[in-house]
Amino acid sequence: MMAVEQQSVMQRMFARKTIAQVQRESANSELKRSLGKWNLLLLGVGCIIGAGIFVRTGSAAALHAGPAVMLSFVVAGIVCAFAGLCYAELSSTLPVSGSAYTYSYTTLGEFVAWIMGALLLLEYGLAASVVAVGWSGYVVSLLADFGLVIPPQFTGPTGHAVMRDGVPLIVDGTAVTAIFNLPAFAICMSLALLLMVGVSESAKVNNIIVAIKVSVLAAFILVGGYLVLTNLPELVAKNWTPFIPENTGDGEFGVDGIMRAASIVFFAYIGFEAVSTAGQEAKDPKRDMPFGIIGSLIVCTVIYMLVAAIMTLLVPYGTLNVPDPVAVVVDSFGAQWAWLAKTIKVGAIIGLTSVVLVLMYAQTRIFYTMARDGLLPKIFSKVHPKFHTPYINTILVGTITAVAAGFFDINVLGDMTSVGTLAAFAIVCLSVIYLRRAAPDLPRGFSVPLYPVVPILGILSCLYLITTVPYNVLIFFIYFLAAAIVLYFVYGMRNSNLQHDQSMDDAPDMGEFPGPVVD
Repeated sequence: MMAVEQQSVMQRMFARKTIAQVQRESANSELKRSLGKWNLLLLGVGCIIGAGIFVRTGSAAALHAGPAVMLSFVVAGIVCAFAGLCYAELSSTLPVSGSAYTYSYTTLGEFVAWIMGALLLLEYGLAASVVAVGWSGYVVSLLADFGLVIPPQFTGPTGHAVMRDGVPLIVDGTAVTAIFNLPAFAICMSLALLLMVGVSESAKVNNIIVAIKVSVLAAFILVGGYLVLTNLPELVAKNWTPFIPENTGDGEFGVDGIMRAASIVFFAYIGFEAVSTAGQEAKDPKRDMPFGIIGSLIVCTVIYMLVAAIMTLLVPYGTLNVPDPVAVVVDSFGAQWAWLAKTIKVGAIIGLTSVVLVLMYAQTRIFYTMARDGLLPKIFSKVHPKFHTPYINTILVGTITAVAAGFFDINVLGDMTSVGTLAAFAIVCLSVIYLRRAAPDLPRGFSVPLYPVVPILGILSCLYLITTVPYNVLIFFIYFLAAAIVLYFVYGMRNSNLQHDQSMDDAPDMGEFPGPVVD
């Protein structure tokens, strides 16, 4: 204790785990190494597809970029490539549970690791809420196809107008105002209970769900592409002219709107980062982690481009400001394709269910790792004696995501998620630079090409996209970080295992945690 008291505040804030310690924790883990490179790639594809195509693409096109949302995907994809290459190097060098949080702890120190943990709450926890809102939209649309109507007041964010086909829903001459998004709240709480009792996706089940989503999107691309090609000149003149709508304000169309939309669709790429949380379950992390991260990013970028093109050609982009934009497009195919519309909605619902589960699982892993390090109360690493899951941790994550999904607007949630994600990615890029300088001889299964240009561009591009989000979101982000910093000095620094020279090897282990891809 005396040694701790003699250290300066700055020394304590930037105390780091040693690389040997992190690697020892990885070696001592009881998590089963059962995931091959294709399992990891499919995990990333599964998360990326559900989180983006089915949910956020519509509002990015409708409110900010128009048909030029395709260019927004290019911009976001390039930024993600910078961050993805940095993640690949770190995950192949430090293949441990905890993802970017652990990378930060090892390179930039405890205080930065704490901030990273807070950012990952935005990245995973609120992302799960965003996808849950999208899930709600597709469920409401599918039930309506069968004549089952959920009262619209219980299908949207509190105090907001309920939207249908991009315009407010009018009943008896009055716009309907939402009270609460019941389906979104219910799916979050239900999946939290499943994770708590140990009902999990196996690698095989996850692969099946990914296959369903890819098949559904393939059908959408094939049928939508056929309809586009048979009416291409007319559709281009009607919906793609102009391709880049004239700027009408800050972040509204034009080049400015394309960049604003890039910060929105950036949300859609967090799936490749989720792959890194499975570092202790990869069979050969040095080889398989980079393959899973970069491979899933490339595959999904191509799919995004195709789907965005079809969506904005088949319907006016202004109608896509809804939680379920793909449903809006497939409903426009015509009566003869009604069966396909229902099939695509079912596939979207199945896929989005998987994504919410994966994101909530990843968030519980972050909290679990932080609790083992002493930065969060030990109760968050407490494992249920029967289910072998961090059940209190899981209940907390489920409650946070459910409340956010039930009460808040999808665009606000998405923007907050994007800011947290971009800030986390910038720190990861900085971590690569530090580790190259501090430990140049450390064995690396994958090295960032064109170093240091790529990580520097990653930092600058992430910071630039953060500046494009609305002012009120930036203010929330500042308050959120301020609260996180206060909590660190009040609790984290005082209870850190590292500060008190406590070995974490004896901390409770959750064993074979039933995450989304445990075989």
